[in-house]
Amino acid sequence: MKSKELETESRAAGVRKISRSLVLLMAAGAGLTVANIYYAQPLLDVIRRSLGMSVATAGLIVTASQLGYGLGLTFLVPLGDLVERRLLVVAMTVGISFCLAAIAFAPFSWVLLAASLLVGALSAVAQVLVAFAASLAGPTQMGRVVGTVMSGLLLGILLARTAAGYLAQFEGWRAVFALASAITVALALVFHRGLPRYRVHVGVGYPALIKSVFSLLLEEPLLRLRALYGAIAFAAFSVFWTPLALMLSRPPHRFSSGAIGMFGMAGVAGALSASLAGQMSDRGLSRPMTGITSALLALSWIPLKLGGHSVWILIAGIILLDFAVQGLHITNQGEIYTLPADVRSRITSAYMTAFFAGGVFGSALSSFTYARFGWNGVCLAGACLGVAATALWIVAPHRKTQFQNEKT
Repeated sequence: MKSKELETESRAAGVRKISRSLVLLMAAGAGLTVANIYYAQPLLDVIRRSLGMSVATAGLIVTASQLGYGLGLTFLVPLGDLVERRLLVVAMTVGISFCLAAIAFAPFSWVLLAASLLVGALSAVAQVLVAFAASLAGPTQMGRVVGTVMSGLLLGILLARTAAGYLAQFEGWRAVFALASAITVALALVFHRGLPRYRVHVGVGYPALIKSVFSLLLEEPLLRLRALYGAIAFAAFSVFWTPLALMLSRPPHRFSSGAIGMFGMAGVAGALSASLAGQMSDRGLSRPMTGITSALLALSWIPLKLGGHSVWILIAGIILLDFAVQGLHITNQGEIYTLPADVRSRITSAYMTAFFAGGVFGSALSSFTYARFGWNGVCLAGACLGVAATALWIVAPHRKTQFQNEKT
């Protein structure tokens, strides 16, 4: 244990090179923890019928998880700059397991919604891991390290839908959450053994720490800009994925939960774009990557709209949408992580709070739009968000942070 502490202190002092095995552990951990808030997406129709929920209430399962995630980003992730990070990661992971068990045995819809909110909040541990990895990485490898960890996180999001849909088809939706609870307990043990101790001494209490998150947003123009990009991107992402299971379970498709879950595989291209975006960030090419991904965010809704009647066109649209969203997201993180390590958890909190606030808005907008205007209305709403991101790229200046200016 002593050697781990000394190793971490040397990295914090500037001699930093994170091992490949540790990066892969953090990537796998980020993917497995964040997956917990996506298992329900392909199962909405099955859960709705099991608990006697309306279509609108079933859509709130996704909204509750994302709202909880946003709360966790605001009030839990900043703790990474205050308490020892390995302890924080392990404690949050154990908490997730208990909440997943509550979902697995939920007798009423309100129990499931409450537990989903808590699972979302504690699953923000995935972002603690991202900031943790960025703090352990050296400046020349930060983009690649963050890209790798985020690739794991994004694969967790995508494969969660596929695994949940497949398992539910044979064992029922409750088995999905029971198994996830067991996996999360095992993951907590692996974190305890595999992660190094790491603590940042900021010299402030918890209230001041939370206040400083908002201060960073006010003081750093680039952070505000990137947070806005992130909010728009994840709103578009949620607009699409929230009603997809409901659309695919109805004519003309009539897919089972297992088949619906397989659509998550189409988004693997988005996870692959994370590595590319990380490399471009290391090379100083974040602005062109932002323009490309913003344009794709708008254009992807053309095949997504046509995909209401054609599965293959829908898959092409999913590939474009996920590539755009995740590429823009990693580009944003490559920019904001140029700030010093002692504020990295708070920078993560500020950015990701905005990011998932966009997701909550997108899922709520999509639930409302799909119930009243169908799939065409959903696609129009998503396209408008893509156009907004492209317009922002055109008019917004490309600014550097104060820390970047000092380096140059």
